[in-house]
Amino acid sequence: MSERPTDRATPLDRALRVFSDVRAGEGALVLVMTLNVFVVMVGYYVLKTVREPLILASGGDDALPFPVSGSEGKAYAASAQALCLVLASMAYARLAARWSVRRLIGRVIAFFFACLLLFYGAAYAGLPHLGFVFYVWVGVFNVAIIAQFWAFANDVYPRASGERIFPIIMLGMGLGGWLGSKLAAQLYRHGVDSFEMMLVAAGLLVVHAGLYRVVHQLRVAVPADVPRESLPDAAPFSMRGAFALLAESRYLKLIAAMLIAANLVNTTGEYLLSVAVKAAAEHAVDERAFIGATYADFHADVNMGVLLVQGLLTSRIVRHGGIRAVVFALPLVALGAYSLIAVGATFTVIRWAKVAENTTDYSIMGTAKALLFLPTTREEKYKAKVAIDTVFVRLGDVLASGLVALGLHVFALSTRGFALVNVAVIAVWLMLGLGIARRYRALAATLPA
Repeated sequence: MSERPTDRATPLDRALRVFSDVRAGEGALVLVMTLNVFVVMVGYYVLKTVREPLILASGGDDALPFPVSGSEGKAYAASAQALCLVLASMAYARLAARWSVRRLIGRVIAFFFACLLLFYGAAYAGLPHLGFVFYVWVGVFNVAIIAQFWAFANDVYPRASGERIFPIIMLGMGLGGWLGSKLAAQLYRHGVDSFEMMLVAAGLLVVHAGLYRVVHQLRVAVPADVPRESLPDAAPFSMRGAFALLAESRYLKLIAAMLIAANLVNTTGEYLLSVAVKAAAEHAVDERAFIGATYADFHADVNMGVLLVQGLLTSRIVRHGGIRAVVFALPLVALGAYSLIAVGATFTVIRWAKVAENTTDYSIMGTAKALLFLPTTREEKYKAKVAIDTVFVRLGDVLASGLVALGLHVFALSTRGFALVNVAVIAVWLMLGLGIARRYRALAATLPA
């Protein structure tokens, strides 16, 4: 890619250089991409906050063979998410072979929009166990809609540009998550019903779809020396499935294995946090409102941390430490967090350990997961990345569900026991990260800058 002279940089280009190396002519596209992920993250964190009280404070499990509410039901919901995501990833790959990228993205967003309207109607119809179903759906929505965005971002930017630009776009994710958490907390405290918040998220999905159209227009309009490796109406991909692409690439298999380990650790930690929150809510006047507000504040703390880390550290870590530094950041933080929980498992320790883990996950590790697909093919970006970010991420949740079930009903593990299991998994995670960093550098060396 040819470089533009630095004296042609716009004021927007120069302003964005506070966060990373933005070059002349790149600012407008970077800003719209960042705004796009910001909008969808606001909507997701509203939904993420809503799902917690719906499943934790629900009841009516007596007629079922296993719990679908409470902390244990929440852990089992992760398994249901994984099963749904296997089907979703297969369907996504088939649709990618039939539709252009523009149509694929627009129709996926329309599907999720329609689902939110159906949930809103089902809530007022009084359908049973809606909390469990909604929890599963939000998990599918999150990984699918975000995986699709980052597949698109990998398509927009070549490797060298992505390494510079992605830390800025990740700022939009952090800011959107923080604002969405704060918005949900305020809505709860002002008496807005959980189900009405679904309509807020539906409206934000409409804006999200509109911003994709703006990005398409910018990519068509920019001069030829600005990154535009693919067009929004390019021909659909081949009929090869995502799992066939994974089977052919050791690099992709290592990424999938790493994300399984990462999500196993994170989901087990979420279970420990939910147990602590549920115990604290037992003496509250309104249990559901207490849980909702507590999780909203927790998410807000995490996302404020994400903003600080993403704005001040991530681009510098990428620049000076390379892919190895961003891949190793989360497992090292998680190792410290769960070692600390194993030593002293008070509510405060668990809460702040999870804040530290999730902050690193959504900032540095989030950037790493986006960067890892820069040296892959365009078809791998859309098919394999979506499959990995959906099926294999949720496979970690399935393993966590099994761990919770075995830990509770067979081994009678305490919070300390679950934390020690996580420490063992993190050791495997670190070895996988080493192999990924080596193969990333080898693949990147074969590509033009």
